Amino acid sequence: MTTLVLVLGDQLSPTVAALRAANRTDAVVLIAEVAAEAGYVRHHKKKLAFVFAAMRHHAAALTADGWRVDYVRLDDPENRDSLTAEASRAGARHRATRVLATHAGEWRVADAVERWAADAGVPVEILEDDRFICPRARFDAWAAGRKQLRLETFYREMRRETGLLMNGDRPIGGRWNFDADNRKPAAGGPRFPHPPRCDPDPVTDQVLALVENRFADHPGALHPFWFPVTRDQAGRAADHFFAHTLAHFGDFQDAMLRGEPFLAHSVLSIALNVGLLDPLDLCRRAEAAYHAGTAPLNAVEGFIRQILGWREFVRGLYWRDMPGYRDRNALGATRPLPDFYWTADTDMACVREVVGQTMAEAYAHHIQRLMVTGTFALLAGIDPIAVHEWYLAVYADAYEWVELPNTLGMSQFADGGVVASKPYAASGAYINRMSDYCRSCAYDVRARTGPRACPFNPLYWDFLVRHRGRLARNPRLGPVYRTWDRMAEDSRAAALAAAAALLARLDGGGRV
Repeated sequence: MTTLVLVLGDQLSPTVAALRAANRTDAVVLIAEVAAEAGYVRHHKKKLAFVFAAMRHHAAALTADGWRVDYVRLDDPENRDSLTAEASRAGARHRATRVLATHAGEWRVADAVERWAADAGVPVEILEDDRFICPRARFDAWAAGRKQLRLETFYREMRRETGLLMNGDRPIGGRWNFDADNRKPAAGGPRFPHPPRCDPDPVTDQVLALVENRFADHPGALHPFWFPVTRDQAGRAADHFFAHTLAHFGDFQDAMLRGEPFLAHSVLSIALNVGLLDPLDLCRRAEAAYHAGTAPLNAVEGFIRQILGWREFVRGLYWRDMPGYRDRNALGATRPLPDFYWTADTDMACVREVVGQTMAEAYAHHIQRLMVTGTFALLAGIDPIAVHEWYLAVYADAYEWVELPNTLGMSQFADGGVVASKPYAASGAYINRMSDYCRSCAYDVRARTGPRACPFNPLYWDFLVRHRGRLARNPRLGPVYRTWDRMAEDSRAAALAAAAALLARLDGGGRV
């Protein structure tokens, strides 16, 4: 009697549900590297190397812990190239009489596993992934009957349920949200330590060689590779963040600086999203730092809100609204993704900096993604699916459950306002306020029109005019439209003409 236990590449926790339900004495754990998962978008080389290296180290840790592990490598000549095909092959190889799996994190994979399970010929039990703080049924119950699903309401309930940063039924500090205190530009601020670098061991070196050979045409730099690929390494990265960086995270979480890809960000999402770290544990450690007096409340609350609030919120939305959510395009955006999203070959210093950093590190923090590459795509009317697939490909922490609602909802407003109450449209003034990018730009961030005008400026007004029928009644945009209406007619015409010329140059393959 053999139980086959499926462990996916983003389920690298020793206590994942399928392992907890199994018995070491009669179980075989299947972990498989498959081409279908490696190539469904053109994943960044560092992302591929991270996932494969983490999978191999996790398999070794399970073996050391007494599990029998069947590990299928991508370069195995018998590899069938898909997860379900490998599951069938392993089931036959081990004469499995039942299969245990933890629910997949992405709808595409979950659907494939469920369809395979229906024809597997042996009982297949798919267990809820309880590594998250809010179960899917709990989120659905919260969302049922609500006209609007807003993070702030959900976040307050999660705070009450977990007791994090609570004094009885009231938030510590008298406020639920300290976001208004977290918008300082970083210029002239403290020096920010780089996240700890983890030197590749022989296992990771083998993966790096595999990726270099097999995925040479994929985007991004493979070296230097420094991501944590074991639970111990991820734990040391978390220790470093809480000891050295968390105290500054609140003040500077929205800031951007040239040559500073990480600032006060933890960069822990890469390890967290594959299971090398536990979300509730991270939140409790942040809370402990506040009580110990080593980090201020605005930093700790902001960090907890990103995990307990935003991360759980977008996961709940994803599973509630898939698979139809992926096809939403409320603003009718259809323009192809410009080549400079892959090459960084643009005169816009902000986009050049963020894309260049992305290709080097497979990482950019949330404001770089939302307010630079995301905002340009929104203003220019780029197809949201093309934007989604780009983010999914290039960031090492990107899995569809977390990335899709952030892109289609928060960044591109393609869901029509399910995630965000208004589009995150902005002119160049925001980027200038929160970064030093504009100082080295070929464009003038203060100019609205003319050949040297920052492209964000005319595109901002053009975007609002294009979508006035949908957005004018939004109370948060009413003052902006009134400003537009008060502008002189020739100024409005010049702004729209500048936008039209820029978009024509974009469509024609000209330099922007």
